[in-house]
Amino acid sequence: MARMRSRPASPPVPGPGTDVTDEPVQVISRAAAIDVAKGSGMVCLRLPHESRSGRRTQQVWEVTATFASVVTLMDHLACQGVERLVLESTSDYWRIWHYLAEAAGLEVWLVNARDVRHLPGRSKTDRLDCAWLCKLNERGMLRRSFVPPEPVRDLRALTRLRARLTQDRVRHQNRIEKVLEDALLKVSSVISDLMGASGRRFLQALVDGERSPAALAALGDSRLRASQAELKAALTGRFRDIHAFEIGMLLELTDELTARITRLDGQIAAQLETIPGLGGVCAGCGQPGPDGPCTGCGDPVLGVISRLDEIPGIGVEAAQVIVAELGTDMSQFPTPAHAAAWARLTPRTIQSGATSKAGRTGKGDPYLRGATGAAVMSAARTDTYPGARYRRLARKRGKQKAIVAGSRVIVETAHRIIADPGFRYAELGSGYHDQRDAGRQSRDKIRQLEKLNPGMTVTLTPRQPDSGGGCVPAGHASAA
Repeated sequence: MARMRSRPASPPVPGPGTDVTDEPVQVISRAAAIDVAKGSGMVCLRLPHESRSGRRTQQVWEVTATFASVVTLMDHLACQGVERLVLESTSDYWRIWHYLAEAAGLEVWLVNARDVRHLPGRSKTDRLDCAWLCKLNERGMLRRSFVPPEPVRDLRALTRLRARLTQDRVRHQNRIEKVLEDALLKVSSVISDLMGASGRRFLQALVDGERSPAALAALGDSRLRASQAELKAALTGRFRDIHAFEIGMLLELTDELTARITRLDGQIAAQLETIPGLGGVCAGCGQPGPDGPCTGCGDPVLGVISRLDEIPGIGVEAAQVIVAELGTDMSQFPTPAHAAAWARLTPRTIQSGATSKAGRTGKGDPYLRGATGAAVMSAARTDTYPGARYRRLARKRGKQKAIVAGSRVIVETAHRIIADPGFRYAELGSGYHDQRDAGRQSRDKIRQLEKLNPGMTVTLTPRQPDSGGGCVPAGHASAA
């Protein structure tokens, strides 16, 4: 009896739901990892075995976190031909390892400790953690954190210092208002800016010993909305010498911080000149160059900071913060959506069976989110597309979600501006959404009319021709 030979099964054909990825599976043959602590680091080095194929050798030892010891370690790893070094991000202790590994020419990855959780059921020791981190590094199962190059890191340090000093100045200003409340003076209730020109004259006069409410009220600017009588009533209280001493010291701290912030502004502007990739191109001839008129055709050339400044709500300081946090090399973020997701401005998708919902966005870069959030609130008061979009979303989803949505648009727009030297922001206008969907606007207006007239239904009918008996409106709606 003849034996039938079975044919090999044909490979399955990818269906419409099959994901095809171009990402190759990368296995690191020479890998190293460091479990970072404050004063030391546990190092794991895994290399192919010299004589036994398919086997690997593993060495784990501890290195102190001093400059000389880390330099010696990085030279040793470079001599061993390490293809990738992985560090676990722990506070700021990873910096000495990362910076010196970069200087030694190693490819170094900083990974989030949340993605490197230890296997359950095993002891939690530094040696086991370091070996597990190195094994994950071999198999390419880690995600790299964004660490900008040194010039951008220096810019980021300056902008973050300015943000902290600005917060300290606001804290001292709020303390001044608390002292005035303790002195029974209600100055901040009649003037909008306590640290403005009139407010500073009031405070300085109080510190200098002036106690007469009438004399203090006379120091107010004529453009103040409050009358002299209102100012006099607000400046009447029990202001004592202890209050004058407190306010005088707080004013000195505020002025000193203002001077230091001004110095930081100049240093940040100088640091921006050392960062490549911030120039623009001429809109007319396409010639790159610095900000100003083009040397070829005379059309304006705008750099990254100037083009970011064109976004409603974004000023020069906010543009500097965006560049400092995102960097100038957009290859770190393949698409604008990746940049927004890195900043935690996109909600996570949570799906289980037939149930799918949006999760929380999470905690992102606080400096980037703070700058973009303030820009959204500033643009909300303007008659522009971002302002109209914020107001539309705030009515439906709430203010907080509208701020996050506006911040996401700003980050995605900034990604395009930084990546493309010729890209500029184009204002769509406050009526953009009304023009796109006239049907939705009609439904909204009908719903508003029915809400104002309970029990009534609004129905749109075709326009009737003029019969000559009188003036017929161009269109009408019947209510039933």
